[in-house]
Amino acid sequence: MSSTITALFDTRAEAEAAKDRLKSARVDADNVHVHDKSSKGYNEQSYSTHEDRGIWDSIKNAFAPDEDRHTYEEGIRRGGALLTADVDDDCVDEAVRVLEEANSVDIDDRSSQWRSQGWDYPATGAATGAGLGTASAFGGFGKGDDDRDLDRDRDTNLGTRGNDREEVIPIVEENLVVGKRDVDRGGVRVRSYVTETPVSEQIRLRNERVKVERRAVDQPLSAADGDAFRERTIAMTATGEEAVVGKNARVVEEVVVSKTADERTETVSDTVRKTEVDIDRDTDVDTKRDSTFGTTDTRR
Repeated sequence: MSSTITALFDTRAEAEAAKDRLKSARVDADNVHVHDKSSKGYNEQSYSTHEDRGIWDSIKNAFAPDEDRHTYEEGIRRGGALLTADVDDDCVDEAVRVLEEANSVDIDDRSSQWRSQGWDYPATGAATGAGLGTASAFGGFGKGDDDRDLDRDRDTNLGTRGNDREEVIPIVEENLVVGKRDVDRGGVRVRSYVTETPVSEQIRLRNERVKVERRAVDQPLSAADGDAFRERTIAMTATGEEAVVGKNARVVEEVVVSKTADERTETVSDTVRKTEVDIDRDTDVDTKRDSTFGTTDTRR
């Protein structure tokens, strides 16, 4: 005998990695399949039914209540990937353990999260099974006398056990989770640029000129002028001043851009929901009460 194990992953890459890990659990790789939006039978607009089984039509021995099937389909619709594996009954426990260690999605928690956001599968009058945990094993697709709904990792399924019938009502309680995020409060942008301004300064400059003039002289040649007939050359150079422009730079001011932070305490108020249970006891009916769920025993 064999059972079909199903597990949901957030990405196809994680599902493919889990498929590889199943090989070490004595599972034939040919019996392991990964389904996503590209799989045959996937319908973006509607959920599967017993007449139109969608992607489940290609999955042998895949049975789950409508709500659980539609939860898996919603996971695929949100970008996840569904892994299914046909596993011999003596290998089911090991295969389920491998899939849970491979970071498979806890379908109960994910379904509760989606429901808190407003999601609900569009079925009426469908039988609702208990949570599937992270990985689950199923029997046939249609409901019959031999149908099995095995949740081997949590053992909280809705079904028959011998001559006893157990039905489970989940007690759900919301917790307020307050987080933080960064928002833009505005800022300042400082840009530097260069401008030019005409300036002028006055300076006094000196120029020399060489002047040659001839003067008429009528006097006798003296003894000191004995070399009067010697050749001579007189050189004289005139100099002048001109303006020389230079620049120097000095830091005269600084613009400093900085920011400071302060903290404040803000009170966030909202409402949380909680499931309450009223129990009506009939004669000779033993009502068990689990204190961990906080149920109320109302006797009338």
